This record gives sequence, C-alpha cells and structure tokens, in this order.
Amino acid sequence: MSATATVTITEEQKRQYREEGFFILKNVIPPEHLQILREECQASIERINAEMDRKGENVQGINHRDNRYFITHPSNERPRLFEFSFSELMAEICRATIGDDAWFFWEQYVVKAAEKGMKFGWHQDSGYVGVDIPHKPYVTCWCALDDMSEENGTAYILPFSRAGTRTVVQHRREEGSNDLIGYFGSDPGDPVLVPAGSIAVFSSFTFHRSGFNRTPRWRRVYLAQYSGEIVLKPDGQPWGRFDPFMKDGAVIARKG
Repeated sequence: MSATATVTITEEQKRQYREEGFFILKNVIPPEHLQILREECQASIERINAEMDRKGENVQGINHRDNRYFITHPSNERPRLFEFSFSELMAEICRATIGDDAWFFWEQYVVKAAEKGMKFGWHQDSGYVGVDIPHKPYVTCWCALDDMSEENGTAYILPFSRAGTRTVVQHRREEGSNDLIGYFGSDPGDPVLVPAGSIAVFSSFTFHRSGFNRTPRWRRVYLAQYSGEIVLKPDGQPWGRFDPFMKDGAVIARKG
C-alpha cells in the first residue's frame, strides 16, 4: 500500500460507528507513514525527557518519565507528521464519521514503557473538553504503532449499548495518576487486538481505557482527532487546535 492509498470503509462499519461508537481498520497505515510515526515518536519522547531534566521533574502533567507519555501536538515540533495526519486515509475516515467538513482538532502520542507502563482509566475524550462546553462528538483515530495485545496494555472500548449513555458525562480526576474518570461500572470493555498499522476509530463520546504494559517492549500509539465544528471555550477562543483539514469532502492543502 502506497502512502497515497486510501481505504474503503463499509456501510456496516459506518452503522457500527453510529450505533456503538466505534469500528476497527486493520493494516491500513502505509509502511512509509508508519515509519514516520515511529521515528517522530522517539524524537518526541526525547524532547519531553529533556524538558523534565531542565525542570528536575519526573512527572509533567499526566506524563511519567520512562513509564507513560501523553505528548500533545507533536507536529508543532515535528511537522513531518502532517504527511500522515493530512492524508487521504484520514480524510476517508472523517467522511465516514463526522462528514465532509473537518478540522484537525487534537493530536498526541500515547506511549507505555516496557514492563511498567501505567494503565489509563475509563474516560471519554470529550470528558477532557467537559460537559460545560457544548460540542458535537468529534472522531478519534487511535493508530497502533506496535502490535497490540492485552499483555502490552491495549485499549478497551465500551460500546454505546453497554455504556448506559451516548452523551458526554461529568468526569472526576483520579488522585495519583491525574487521569479523568467517567465510568465506574464493572464492564471490562472489548480489547483492541490489532497488528501495527491498524486504526481504532471511535467517537469522542465513546468510553475507553487501557491496561498496564507487561511486556519487555514499549507500546506506542499516535492519536489524531478531527472535529466537524470549531469548539469554543466560554471566552470565545477555540478549544484545541483547529487547522482546516477538509471542506466539502476535499482535503485542504495545509499552509506553513
């Protein structure tokens, strides 16, 4: 598959997204883009570690040195990532989920270190925006840079039909991890068991969590999110980044 190739998203997958809040695309990231995502992930980790060194810290927000990393907007430092995040593959996912108009809303690396990567509790991505900022669900593209298993702390998705809600709920901050938690039931969710180069596509209203990494290898994910609207904070400023991505179904060439 070349870096310009796209994927066909079936009507059944679109229905599953509407009714259950997610679908899975296996082996769809072109090898060239997978290599870029991995290389820029390592560069981003090194940058965060250097920042912690300067400040004499081992914890920075929800980043924990050599344990768990949530590196937001890495393309600000590593613009080569736009080759993937502004690709036709991501445009096709947006068309199938949020429609023909889309903004690049958020991105981050989610990394768990070998044999000690922390878990991440049940949450909706929209829980980090909050219930006080009305917004339509945006789409999350959870891109696996490594083979994913229960042993290495893959994501678990809770379908709408079992979550008890299809809207964003109030979350509580968990002491110690700084995670926001929004589901407290006993359902373990469905594990995302996919090879590297796959994408779990889910709504920002869909509950998900992840486990510990118990393997001797790092577990890496690149997360790209797209919104069909500009979400505004109470002060009128956009929440997140809002790079124009797609208009009337066509990708807009990124400037700068």
